[in-house]
Amino acid sequence: MRFLPTAEQSDFARTLQGLLGASDVPAAVRAWGSGDHGPGRAVWARLAGTGLFALAADEAHDGAGLLPVELALGFVELGRAGMPGPVVETAAAAVLLSALGAAGEEGPAKRFLPGLVAGEALATLTLPGGGPYVLDADAATYCFTVSAAGELRLAGGAGDLLGSTDPARRLSRPAAEGELLAAGPRVSAAAATALGWARLLTAAQCLGVGEALLASTVQYVKQRTQFGTPIGAFQAVKHRLADTLLALEFARPLVWAAALGLAPWEVAAAKLTAGEAAYAAAMTALQLHGAVGYTEELDLSLWLRKARPLRDAWGSPSVCRTAVLQERDG
Repeated sequence: MRFLPTAEQSDFARTLQGLLGASDVPAAVRAWGSGDHGPGRAVWARLAGTGLFALAADEAHDGAGLLPVELALGFVELGRAGMPGPVVETAAAAVLLSALGAAGEEGPAKRFLPGLVAGEALATLTLPGGGPYVLDADAATYCFTVSAAGELRLAGGAGDLLGSTDPARRLSRPAAEGELLAAGPRVSAAAATALGWARLLTAAQCLGVGEALLASTVQYVKQRTQFGTPIGAFQAVKHRLADTLLALEFARPLVWAAALGLAPWEVAAAKLTAGEAAYAAAMTALQLHGAVGYTEELDLSLWLRKARPLRDAWGSPSVCRTAVLQERDG
């Protein structure tokens, strides 16, 4: 089994990294948190131009085929850059619709997928087992809900915004009613598939967030001096950074294995490990930056605020542990 990306996959990741690096994502994140979606939508359109969202849709509906490894690589870069918006939810909605659609068939896939693939529309959704809240319903073009009974609906709106650790993750409850798009066992099966993809892509985002936090912290400890010596030279600081790096490097192959196999327990293990590693990286970054780490003016705060919500999104640590243990127990 190959865990290293191919040359083509690496080129795609570098393309996304360069695009995001030139897009002033921190400014877009701050604007998104204040309710201004314009800068974030502009970055979104450029990402769609690379074919990122096409990787979550089948070829029958303008997609590139369902390619989880390539998409996971892309979402690591989104996490590293701190990209705002319902990126995971849009990709999961595309997977859901692709699983329900067929070539030439009139239905939700033909109606919604082309806009999602082209970046012209944003989607958010709730799925059984994925939590009760919708993300960024005020910015999304479509809000999908799947009930435990297997009903896929296009929600008519969302309730009041709820508080969140990350101001750029705007949560609300979905509308109780909406247009019924499909129903039955096929919807339930498609929702289970989409949940696995959402969990995988969130794990990939966590990995990118953790890497960004570690890189910022390493740079900082090389510059900050105490007693005339860079604090990065202190043994305790080195050990803390080494532990953070090991946690991220341990999570990486689990994410790639989950992307290759998409087995629910493998995805849960990847999400658990990457989420905990990102949260540990945030705690390390906060401790080693000291008081300056708390300031909103420092871009570091944008990643610090993402680590905890992403760790819990689409499967909290306890939910993921339960999924892994259930597989072990047969």
